[in-house]
Amino acid sequence: MTNKPSIVAIVPAAGVGSRMQADRPKQYLTIGNKTVLEHTIEKLLSHSSIARVVVAISEHDPYFAQLPLSDKQEVIRVSGGGERADSVLSALDYVASNDMAHWVMVHDAARPCVCLADIDKLINQAMSHTVGGIMATPVRDTMKRSDATSQIQHTVERELLWHALTPQMFRTEPLRSALSKALQENVTITDEASAMEWAGFQPLLVQGRADNIKITQPEDLDLAKYYLNKQP
Repeated sequence: MTNKPSIVAIVPAAGVGSRMQADRPKQYLTIGNKTVLEHTIEKLLSHSSIARVVVAISEHDPYFAQLPLSDKQEVIRVSGGGERADSVLSALDYVASNDMAHWVMVHDAARPCVCLADIDKLINQAMSHTVGGIMATPVRDTMKRSDATSQIQHTVERELLWHALTPQMFRTEPLRSALSKALQENVTITDEASAMEWAGFQPLLVQGRADNIKITQPEDLDLAKYYLNKQP
């Protein structure tokens, strides 16, 4: 056990990112001389508690094999699925079948700006919790609920509301079991915490930095570049 990494990071990266209106999936767009995916995986591997990253890639992906990190021993490719949950479960199956780690940390491929201090914070708090936890930020803006025609129905009280971020960190087997059962029953799973919630658990919310943005829209790429340039 002493030679095994304490935590394995899982990066689902089989999505196409259609909202970016680009000629390739958003994880392969570049910031500086590296793709978003390279920035993300290298950030995870730079943390002392993360020795391996299992990345879930579409079987027909033509881009990943061209990246220098595809040859790294610390980066393990598995087949991604049609939805995020399928990709995460594929990676979890690999981690479990190879007895790699008791804890996994799932992180979005398109969140390259996560800082190491937030990862430290998540590890410390999640591993001290009975279930695990996720990075999140409290909602700051006034929240509105609309009807189907985009007219306001009412204002939603923002107290105790949070934006769910990643990484999200749980024990390998409980997360694998929750995801597998939820998918078998056709439950809509939006993130790992939602699978754990469906299974009856209450994950911890760990407040992180608001600059841990997910690249989703074209303008997010410039913002991510700005944040990355500010980091040490």
